[in-house]
Amino acid sequence: MKRIGVAFLYSILAALACAQDGVKKENENNTLLWKISGNGLEKPSYLFGTIHMLCAEDAMLSDSLKMAIRTCDEVYLEVDISNIFEMIGVLGQMKMRDDTTLADLLSKEDYEKVKEFFEEKSPLLPFSILETFKPILAASTLAGSSLDCESMTAMEQMITEEAESKSKEIKGLETMAYQAGILDSIPYKLQALELVKYIDNFKNNKGEDKEFDELIDAYKKQDLVKLEELMKKSDVGVNSYTELLLYRRNRNWVQKLKTLFPERSLVIAVGAGHLPGDQGVISLLRKEGFKVTPVNNKVSKIKTL
Repeated sequence: MKRIGVAFLYSILAALACAQDGVKKENENNTLLWKISGNGLEKPSYLFGTIHMLCAEDAMLSDSLKMAIRTCDEVYLEVDISNIFEMIGVLGQMKMRDDTTLADLLSKEDYEKVKEFFEEKSPLLPFSILETFKPILAASTLAGSSLDCESMTAMEQMITEEAESKSKEIKGLETMAYQAGILDSIPYKLQALELVKYIDNFKNNKGEDKEFDELIDAYKKQDLVKLEELMKKSDVGVNSYTELLLYRRNRNWVQKLKTLFPERSLVIAVGAGHLPGDQGVISLLRKEGFKVTPVNNKVSKIKTL
């Protein structure tokens, strides 16, 4: 459930994309930054894999990514997190339909367990509100519970700040309302039970989430193959919804990008899990005739005395 929750903090579905099949050997270059060229493009665009929650000290942008942002025309995220009005407008769609709450979906014992856990972890919103949210969205407020750091951030936020500092327009490949609406296709009961399962595992491991820690480590090493492997090992309970949640979205993005590339140079930043696999964005772009090549994305950390 943690993989779901982390993804939904800024972009509801991205991390689940690591469940895709067929990572190619050329993706073993251990980089999150990819150059898109060829197919008649006059200027290249760049594709970057994000993660939605990371210790602040580990969240840094490489010189290569900063250069791509500085020289591009526009920056596209999965959703435009800089659009405050859109974020406010989507709040109503975060709730379950028909005034459903977690109390309607869980046994009394499980409900009390979830309530106690949320109140102990002190999420951003009171439980009285969160229990009305679609359970996957409620889980997003628990993102980073096992991270051992004083403060956390999202790569999307850092990219947004960098883009704004360079006066670049920021747009979304999707709307937040669209993402929130997709969750109505996953039974609320299933979502609620996955939330209980996550809490049980968290408690049984004494507050540790070793699989999540491995995922963070793979991301920091920019190892897309390992990220995919870890996600495929995790049963997130929504495998039967992969086409709706993942593959269709990837295809929609690539079709949209095809119409944008000829007119402008873009930096596209989406969840790292969306990149690998036969139905991942890298492969789909190549099938459309684009050349997608790895770019060195190493970050040099300079320690100050």
